[in-house]
Amino acid sequence: MVEDEPLIRRFTTKALIRSGYHVDAAEDGASAWDALQHNRYDLLITDHHMPKVSGMELLKKLHATRMALPIIMATETLPAREFAAHPWLLPAGMLFKPYNFDELLGIVKEVLGATASVREENAPPPEWQSQPTAMGLRL
Repeated sequence: MVEDEPLIRRFTTKALIRSGYHVDAAEDGASAWDALQHNRYDLLITDHHMPKVSGMELLKKLHATRMALPIIMATETLPAREFAAHPWLLPAGMLFKPYNFDELLGIVKEVLGATASVREENAPPPEWQSQPTAMGLRL
């Protein structure tokens, strides 16, 4: 979960944890990129307007490294011009701010449900006990 606004980051993180997800939170795109290099995630929720590395720049980095990861962009304004120029960067879901608990969980479940077969195909071997269970997907 990547969000530069502390209150939104806390709200989103707590809501997802209470719903059974394991959540790592980053305050900017640069911190998120570092975490993505060292951890395996099932979903990325990112803001668009952030310092250091924007949400769009983060999408470009993921695409350039062929990192297969469903993404939800949470933003006040859709970067429509950038998506028109780079349609392959469209995230799996959009969440418009301000959002509430039901909207957040709805889009998370929708995106995770749509990508469930891909996660099953790429699931770690059973001996990897440190990986989260299905109820504890890592976001």
